[in-house]
Amino acid sequence: MLVQSPVVSRLAPTPSGFLHIGNAVNFVLTWLLTRQAGGTLHLRIDDLDRARLRPAYLDNIFRVIDWLGIDYDHGPSGPDDFLRHYSQLLHLPAYNRALRRLALVPGLVQASQRTRTSSQDAPVPLEMPGAAWRAQVPAGTEIGFADGWQGNVDVPLGALMPDFVIRKKDGVAAYQAASIVDDLRLGTNLVVRGLDLLPSTAAQLWLAGQQSETAAFNAARIQFHHHPLLTNEAGQKLSKSQQLPADAGVLAAAAGRRTVFAAVARLLVLPTEAGESLTALQQASSDSPASGSWAGCQPGIQA
Repeated sequence: MLVQSPVVSRLAPTPSGFLHIGNAVNFVLTWLLTRQAGGTLHLRIDDLDRARLRPAYLDNIFRVIDWLGIDYDHGPSGPDDFLRHYSQLLHLPAYNRALRRLALVPGLVQASQRTRTSSQDAPVPLEMPGAAWRAQVPAGTEIGFADGWQGNVDVPLGALMPDFVIRKKDGVAAYQAASIVDDLRLGTNLVVRGLDLLPSTAAQLWLAGQQSETAAFNAARIQFHHHPLLTNEAGQKLSKSQQLPADAGVLAAAAGRRTVFAAVARLLVLPTEAGESLTALQQASSDSPASGSWAGCQPGIQA
């Protein structure tokens, strides 16, 4: 499947920790594909998780973007501009409208007071304070679509995410619901994500299809690229939640930006020298036979 034109994509970090090399690699991959297609790139910072947000984490997002040497076409110029004009808190009414519409779909939404230490999950009224809203996925539900990197995928959503949260206990929209609203608002038609978010993509596609107002969020209009994950020395995926207090993230990489560019070159199966700089990386990826789609990253995927 070819990326639609004009291409609209986004960088969508969360200020819940210092960005690690996996985040930076995703930034560069998204930037490369969007720029190759002559598309528009937004910076969309997901800040609904207020408990984990720290000013230093928010500032780190802008520092990493500057450090990498990449740019974006629309979005905040810095932390203050973000908080004043781009925070997700400014879009709470739109999220709430979407949640109310979902709650009207028979059998779709169930309120729950389940905790991590309790397996009991007796249904409670949707209006119950402190209850989370969960979307009920029918058993056996599978979501299939053509992924730009992985090829044709089938995600067993009913088994992996049978009742995922769409509204948190604090009454605020959860990631799966808010991300749909945000991408529709921006006109996103290209999403570059790590492979660990494949179930989330399936959940969002399924959830968006439950109401006509969000039905435009679908795999016919949006192309997804789920790239392989980077891991640490123990083979574990990189996560901001595992950071130690002294961990400064990717900005502390011993080899600097070349660490990121070299990782991107390996993922795109480009010559080693392509990882020397952003310019070399951009040139090498443009010269690749898979230019504009990265179809050559995995055998058998057609552009």
